[in-house]
Amino acid sequence: TPGAAVSECVSMTNRMGALARENLLLSIRQLSDFSDTRENQILKNEDKLDIYEDRLGSYLVQVSQHGVSMDDIRTVSRLLHAIGDFERIGDHALNLQDSARELHERGLTFSGSAEAELRVLISALEDILEAALDCFTAADAAAAQSIEPLEETIDRLIEEIRSRHISRLQTGTCTIQLGFVLNDLLGNFERVSDHCSNIAVSVIEEKRGDVSRHAYLHQLITEENFSSTLQVDLGKYRLPEEPA
Repeated sequence: TPGAAVSECVSMTNRMGALARENLLLSIRQLSDFSDTRENQILKNEDKLDIYEDRLGSYLVQVSQHGVSMDDIRTVSRLLHAIGDFERIGDHALNLQDSARELHERGLTFSGSAEAELRVLISALEDILEAALDCFTAADAAAAQSIEPLEETIDRLIEEIRSRHISRLQTGTCTIQLGFVLNDLLGNFERVSDHCSNIAVSVIEEKRGDVSRHAYLHQLITEENFSSTLQVDLGKYRLPEEPA
């Protein structure tokens, strides 16, 4: 029964998304409170995510070849896009875990300013991850439209943190070694945010039919709602003032 099979795949993909979110949050916690036990859990979850992607992807392709409705075809497309993004979020969680282990083993700590900035960025990242998963689970296209302003906010936060880091390097308040780790963290945070954007767009595509991602994003950023939501997000996730 193709319709029932698609419905079951929706449930399983939601579970995969929840696991990807859990693993990212575990990896973020490792940055400030490293634990070997938590690391083992992260590695186990990563193995599960790989299995989800392999089995769900193969099954969805098979189901789509057995007379599913047009609505189900659009749902299958959303799921196929999302399982790739969920798996990649898991990969970035593993990268964060590697960075956390490096910090732990080498006894490295960020400056107070860098830590404060990362806390703001991580707060925004946790919020976009939760919002993306919520809109995906509910298949809520209206809620999905709130993701892009937050993704843009995260991009701007990362750009500003990188700029501040360069200034700290020049004044000697941060080391090159820590700079490499920070750059890795920022790169992974940025990619997770991008995957959250992809997930939101997949929800919108399902509800609106074929929507070009680039055309949609171009249209979105010209809308008044995008600008007003962006300003709210920029105010909410504001980096602390730099010390004089």
